[in-house]
Amino acid sequence: MPIPCRTGCGKNAMLKRPKTGDALCKECFFWAFETEIHFTITKAELFKRGDSVAVAASGGKDSTVLAHVLKTLNERYDYGLNLMLLSIDEGITGYRDDSLETVKRNRDDYEMSLKILSYKDLYGWTMDEIVAQIGRKNNCTFCGVFRRQALDRGAAMLGVKCIATGHNADDIAETVLMNVLRGDIARLKRCTAISTGSEGTIPRVKPLKYTYEKEIVMYAHYKKLVYFSTECVFAPNAYRGHARALLKDMEKIRPTCIMDIIYSGETMAVKEEVTLPTQRICTRCKFVSSQEVCKACVLLEGLNKGLPKLGIGKSSKAKRMLDEYNTKQEQNLKDAIKQLDNDVEKIENNCQSNQKCRSNLCKNKRNGLLNKKSCNNKCSGNCDRTKVIVDNTKVDNLLAKYAIHEPVKKINTDGNNIVNVDEDFDTSDNEDVNIDQEDDTCSASCGKMGSLIGF
Repeated sequence: MPIPCRTGCGKNAMLKRPKTGDALCKECFFWAFETEIHFTITKAELFKRGDSVAVAASGGKDSTVLAHVLKTLNERYDYGLNLMLLSIDEGITGYRDDSLETVKRNRDDYEMSLKILSYKDLYGWTMDEIVAQIGRKNNCTFCGVFRRQALDRGAAMLGVKCIATGHNADDIAETVLMNVLRGDIARLKRCTAISTGSEGTIPRVKPLKYTYEKEIVMYAHYKKLVYFSTECVFAPNAYRGHARALLKDMEKIRPTCIMDIIYSGETMAVKEEVTLPTQRICTRCKFVSSQEVCKACVLLEGLNKGLPKLGIGKSSKAKRMLDEYNTKQEQNLKDAIKQLDNDVEKIENNCQSNQKCRSNLCKNKRNGLLNKKSCNNKCSGNCDRTKVIVDNTKVDNLLAKYAIHEPVKKINTDGNNIVNVDEDFDTSDNEDVNIDQEDDTCSASCGKMGSLIGF
């Protein structure tokens, strides 16, 4: 027997809302879904008339539904927004390259401009290359951290007022669970905020904060929206997946647990004596960070130095790894210079023709040294000691390879003086970066389709 729509519109119900349990027809479900998001936007005052808003688009269901709903509400309620799409290409073969094709189709369907930034252009690394270095255990740390900063960079290029991300209620509840399980109480307040960003930075807003993931899937299905549904090839190893599995098990028993967890995170109080991190600007890249040096810079430095695990774990571990690296590099440079000095001394001692010939037959040179073969038995005996010319190419190559901030002895071309070369390069990390205060997981887009950055 058909079930009538709960709203009394006279139509038969097509679905049962996971969030409320109401039986609704498609049209009433669309109206309820979009109206709730409109209420979230207006109550939190996420946008102002005339704002340029970048929609963080991954091609998945969350970002696709977000772009569609924002365009619909912008026209229906006359928000006066200038909407555009911003995508990040992490360089994951077989995943992101395909999903970007979906984003391009959304660009055409919704008539929005599209900006794509790649890890390769921003950092010199793709995720495939990073995984080849770090392995699959901690790869989501790099992806999540780099993507958050990449969105900031892209938003700055576009000159937008804010970034709208596709984080839904399930994502936020998962993040609350993760922070509780890791004991990261200081991050609870920030992860449940509907708008994040300190003064002087581009804020990020979450219009889908109170929207269930299941309803997003149903909306995309009945609206016949085009989205990419393949899971990231590196996602099965993400820590977020364990929190997601726990949340789904609890949702089967108590469907309202998602909203209950979000409410718990919003209302949880922290003792006054607990010091909470504040957002600031990274001293190196000048982008938002909770530490003096952001984790993106720490991770990138580790990759470039051949220490891919530098940013994984506590700051004391990173300091120890840097000290060991600098000591090794310094010793390698000293050994190389010592070997070079020995080579020069050996060349000087082996030179038997260090006389000036009256016959003028000694001017032929080979490799910067006097050619003794053309000089043998042709000198008058009235000769002076001459100076050996040393080629500095080998020294320059060593300095380029092992350069540290330390005066390096270098043989001058006159053969007498030793000069100091002060290379302006510092391999030490002088800041005590509290890496624990940064996220060590990727966002929800890796564990499931469609969301973007982590919290």
